[in-house]
Amino acid sequence: MKHPFPPVFDNQSKILILGSFPSVRSREEGFFYGHPRNRFWQVLAAVYGEAIPTTVEEKRAFLLEHGIALWDVIDTCEITNSADGSIRDAVPNDLSVILRAAKIRRVYTNGRLAHTLYGKHIGSDATYLPSTSPANAAWSAERLAEAWRVIRET
Repeated sequence: MKHPFPPVFDNQSKILILGSFPSVRSREEGFFYGHPRNRFWQVLAAVYGEAIPTTVEEKRAFLLEHGIALWDVIDTCEITNSADGSIRDAVPNDLSVILRAAKIRRVYTNGRLAHTLYGKHIGSDATYLPSTSPANAAWSAERLAEAWRVIRET
């Protein structure tokens, strides 16, 4: 399966957050973290003290307003439904399209698989952040927001 939508970034983006690969719901919506139980947007809103963006347009504007570029480590892979554990034959995205155009100071990975694949295929300079996926039930939204506050330091 090919990654179905482009990254979000502009020339003012300072940080890059990378997930692994879009869920079924995100692929249907055509945008990142579309599953209502994924806490990504809730966590970012808490980190920045703002309302949770709900539409794709609001989400895109939120990211750009805060200097956040967003994409996934994987460009193509074999995947069953939305399960990260089912991902096989992953081919990484070419991040140079973002890195050439933006002033990225720090790369963050959302979850263990994204971090592992980034390290395997791209480099070792990314900072691991705990996954916002509902599968990471051990972490509450409040605990995630506390861990994710590090992105404001960049």
